[in-house]
Amino acid sequence: MTTAPGHEGPAGRESPVGPARPVAPPSLGRRLVAPLGALVGVGAAFAYVGAVDPNEPGHYPVCPLLRFTGLYCPGCGGLRSAHAFITGEFGAAVGANALAVVGYGLFAVVMTVWLVRVVRGVPMRFVISSAWWWVIGAVLAAFTLVRNLPFGSALAP
Repeated sequence: MTTAPGHEGPAGRESPVGPARPVAPPSLGRRLVAPLGALVGVGAAFAYVGAVDPNEPGHYPVCPLLRFTGLYCPGCGGLRSAHAFITGEFGAAVGANALAVVGYGLFAVVMTVWLVRVVRGVPMRFVISSAWWWVIGAVLAAFTLVRNLPFGSALAP
């Protein structure tokens, strides 16, 4: 049995496995699967919300927090905001849920960066430190509090 020098197995015997071959990087098509899959999923959801108007009752469930407490959660008005955004009514989208519109913009930026990095062959690592999670939680809590107070009624859907 011929083996590569320096590849010894147990008890000093040489292993029949040669040196490790370099692994070829995945093709562009394979790298694009995840970001394009995410875009297709979000696009399908937006297309559905654009086609099925959430302003007409009976199409979507009511927010449980609103139903049981009468309070608006940070997501209340999100479907109406998405529908207005898709149909080009940007003022109505902001009026239904301003934070959701900010989220649409952030999603577009992250997806653009992800696609550019994938095309260039650079791995996408999206790590958010615990401090940023606290900031995001504080913004959501403040938005929820303000939209439920009389002076913040402009933020209510």
